[in-house]
Amino acid sequence: MSWTGSSELLTDFIDLHTHTTESDGTLTPGELVDLAKQIGLSGIGITDHDTFAGYEKAEALGLKPGIDLVRGIELNSRLTVPDNGNQRHVHLLAYFPSDLPSREFRDWIAEGQRDRRSRNRRLIQALRERGIDITLEEVEARGKSMAGRPHFARILVEKGYAADYDDAFQRFIGEDAPSYVERQSQTTEQTIRMVREGGGIPVVAHPVRLSLSRDLEREVLLRLKNAGLLGLEVYHSEHPPHLQAHYRRLADELDLFPTGGSDFHGAVKPDVQLGSGFRNNLRVPREFLDRMRAEHVVNR
Repeated sequence: MSWTGSSELLTDFIDLHTHTTESDGTLTPGELVDLAKQIGLSGIGITDHDTFAGYEKAEALGLKPGIDLVRGIELNSRLTVPDNGNQRHVHLLAYFPSDLPSREFRDWIAEGQRDRRSRNRRLIQALRERGIDITLEEVEARGKSMAGRPHFARILVEKGYAADYDDAFQRFIGEDAPSYVERQSQTTEQTIRMVREGGGIPVVAHPVRLSLSRDLEREVLLRLKNAGLLGLEVYHSEHPPHLQAHYRRLADELDLFPTGGSDFHGAVKPDVQLGSGFRNNLRVPREFLDRMRAEHVVNR
């Protein structure tokens, strides 16, 4: 299947949430940039999980005319919900649109990569205890050092243990599944602080996944803003128009940078198109990136 988006060229629009083969996407960094150029995007953020490798490989190929390439990364974190003490897994996007991440931040990312591999070993063991024939070597052949649960899911489907990607998560590796193994993630506040100290812009990704009431959601976001949060992902493939409007209002009220992106992965999410999201449900204006660059001041 090809990902060409709609017939409309997306000139003056951007996509700040994409993944490559350096984490859990199916397009190489070069293929992703070529696709962005083909559909007319003026900029993309490469936000692979726990690594800058996708961005750096795309950058090494030379920037395509008209494509503004933005360094980003997606990080997992743990949030304690104030009303009941329950834990939520919060994904943060960190952007470095003007400045390089600090050496300390890169060292911290490397530590997170080691934790990812440790989690993968434990997940292999949990699956094998349930009679599932899977090895770490198989998983890392797909995802290399950034292998994650999507790579596990693909193998479970290919070996006939799961009917499809969603089934693999629901029955085996999702947060409510019996074989689920949690990563030793830091708190959301700690992760925000590390991004800020590293020179980046921390943004809450796909806030719909917090699954909080409106009042509690606002309370949590205000708490995270006080911890250093700078942005909120307004446009995302899982945000229908009414949620896009809601998150835009929240971003304005809390004085957070509005951002947006498709969360494009390629073949593993075939209904999500680069630049236009799920069934053409988003357009991210170029002004979001311009504002971040104009207003963000690095304070290390």
